Amino acid sequence: MAFDQTDARLSLAERLNLELRDAHPAAIIEAAADAFGDRLALVSSFGAESAVLLHLVAQVNPDMPVLFLDTGMLFAQTLDYRRNLAARLGLTQVRDLRPRFEDLALGDPNTNLWQSDTDACCHIRKVLPLDRALEGFDAWLTGRKRFHGGDRLRLSVVEQAEHQIKFNPLANWGKTELDAYIVKHDLPAHPLVAAGFPSVGCWPCTQAVEEGADVRAGRWAGSQKTECGIHTARAPGAAPFMGGDI
Repeated sequence: MAFDQTDARLSLAERLNLELRDAHPAAIIEAAADAFGDRLALVSSFGAESAVLLHLVAQVNPDMPVLFLDTGMLFAQTLDYRRNLAARLGLTQVRDLRPRFEDLALGDPNTNLWQSDTDACCHIRKVLPLDRALEGFDAWLTGRKRFHGGDRLRLSVVEQAEHQIKFNPLANWGKTELDAYIVKHDLPAHPLVAAGFPSVGCWPCTQAVEEGADVRAGRWAGSQKTECGIHTARAPGAAPFMGGDI
């Protein structure tokens, strides 16, 4: 793709962000695909708002790898939605990422780590499997949006993340744009949305909320935790997690 004239000292991620920061999500995905080809993946939770980005990707390249974190603690409705939506959109490369048996045996042998340390639970079940899968890619797409608040308020369309470049095609969109896109393309909703779940994660740490509540209010409710860890920068040179406290 062609770039505007920018300071040569800017990183690739910074130059891409300058070029794409006001672009339509479809244009961002196309630019990412042009730049990285088969070294680009989409990471999707198949959650409450996931259908929009999955549909956009299917229009650009239905064979793009889609990385899905099957933590072993997802709602049954999410697993059904993942299977049905992937088939409907014609996505051919959805890959289920699961935690390693060794990590679970060492760090969560009784499957109750979420009760005492949600960060460690997410690390075993989400961060480690995704880190391993992303070793085969140079860039990835996420479904994060600024209107979700918290650290996402300052979200760039393109950013550097560890060893990959991260694209956030929906960063600029709000709920109005998402809802309009869903209606226009007749996309099916996650089954739990109608039950009061505007955001859907693992069942122990997700709950329904009252209408009008913050979109992520039901995630880790009652705690200061707002992210699972896959979008949190790790310290350079940090040793891999091998169970226990982190």
